[in-house]
Amino acid sequence: MMRAGGLLKLAVLVSILFLAVFLAFELLESKANFNLGKVLARYAPAETVSTGPPRHKCGLSKSCPEDHFAFKITSGAASVVGPKMCFQDTVLMSGVKNNIGRGINIALINGKTGELIRTESFDMWSGDVNQLIKFLKEIEDGSIVMMATFDDPATKLNDEARNLIAELGSSSIGILGFRDNWVFVGGKGIKTKSPFEQGPLHCLSIQTSCCLRPPEGLFAQDFLHTLQ
Repeated sequence: MMRAGGLLKLAVLVSILFLAVFLAFELLESKANFNLGKVLARYAPAETVSTGPPRHKCGLSKSCPEDHFAFKITSGAASVVGPKMCFQDTVLMSGVKNNIGRGINIALINGKTGELIRTESFDMWSGDVNQLIKFLKEIEDGSIVMMATFDDPATKLNDEARNLIAELGSSSIGILGFRDNWVFVGGKGIKTKSPFEQGPLHCLSIQTSCCLRPPEGLFAQDFLHTLQ
């Protein structure tokens, strides 16, 4: 009986010892994992945070107010690089989109909603200026009109076409010449001259960019203005 009792006590002691060792290892392992987690967290790369300047619509230097449209328009460069038009961070016309051509490139935008209506290019070297005249006469009031040249915009451009473009707010269309570069943003029904016009210049490429305030119904006199 004494031997059996001793064996029982020994078994209990051994069990307690194994339990203590097991608990000790569990505690050490959990502590090691916790410390390892902190170490890894300390040296793990932080979430990618952009340290560069913020990007604004169409690559402008600042954001436009909520009730304005952002735009950027660049003329072609000689006969090599075509023009590019961006409106509200959407490229409307470009060589990549394959919807530009030699002459005068035009994009029409709904002045209230900012939605694209139509894009066209008119060859002023060997094309028919009457097609351009017809297009200009059909533009609806309240439409924003973006224009950019590529190669030769003037050989076939007659007085009627120039006058129609002047009515959209252009101040310089009357002197646009052979292979001049010119960019312009105006509107059908505008009551004043547009401040968004560059050229004509006989250089590689020119551009203009800023913000437009959409009109209420027909264009007000201050519809087009620069963002100060």
